[in-house]
Amino acid sequence: MNKNNLLRFIQKYSLGGLIESVAWNAEGNKLSVRFISDDKTLLGEVEFNAFTSKAFNVGIYTTSLLKNMIGVLDSDIALKVDLAGDKAVSLKLSSEETETSYQLADLGVIPPVPDLKQLPEFGIDIEMASNMIDKFIKAKGALSDIDTFTIFTEAGDLKMAIGYSSISTNRVTFTCQKGFTGEIKPISFSAKYLKEILTANKEATSAKLSVSTDGLSHVGFQIDDFVCKYYLVEILN
Repeated sequence: MNKNNLLRFIQKYSLGGLIESVAWNAEGNKLSVRFISDDKTLLGEVEFNAFTSKAFNVGIYTTSLLKNMIGVLDSDIALKVDLAGDKAVSLKLSSEETETSYQLADLGVIPPVPDLKQLPEFGIDIEMASNMIDKFIKAKGALSDIDTFTIFTEAGDLKMAIGYSSISTNRVTFTCQKGFTGEIKPISFSAKYLKEILTANKEATSAKLSVSTDGLSHVGFQIDDFVCKYYLVEILN
């Protein structure tokens, strides 16, 4: 397989090194991973739908180490899971003249990811064109010590702010929709995670952030053979 596709798969769930321990699942032509952040305010799923391998379900404890090991290989790589009896013990990745062996983790030490079977209604949709994506990433970089972004209405407009507060603060505010119908009380989510989600899917020309006033937001991407879904849980300021 192409090394770059495997690195893109890792990039889209590891989010700049924020997610480390996951289970990789291969079935048919799909390689997938579900993940949850340490603080439980981010859940997600990434699928790569052009994968060829025997079926497996293996524990990756330190994704950053595996990513660095893959970086040693040439562009065309082969992947194999080594077994000891019926237990997966290592992931062998090789190119023409180089082979790496990554030791797999017991699935019992991988953080369990809850199923999101009953999603709330996402009544607010914010279309983020490439220009707004770039500005959000730059704004979070400028306000690096700010943890959250906030969705709210003000003077009849739907807005998003990094650094929102009821008092005067350093902040960057985006007008998402003029003449918005209804009133949205301020609801906040992790700015760090959204920045990394947008960065990891930078091939996309736009994104749609869907927000539920019940305390959940969603952003998804379908980029060539990748399908990515991310859910942010409300952070109470």
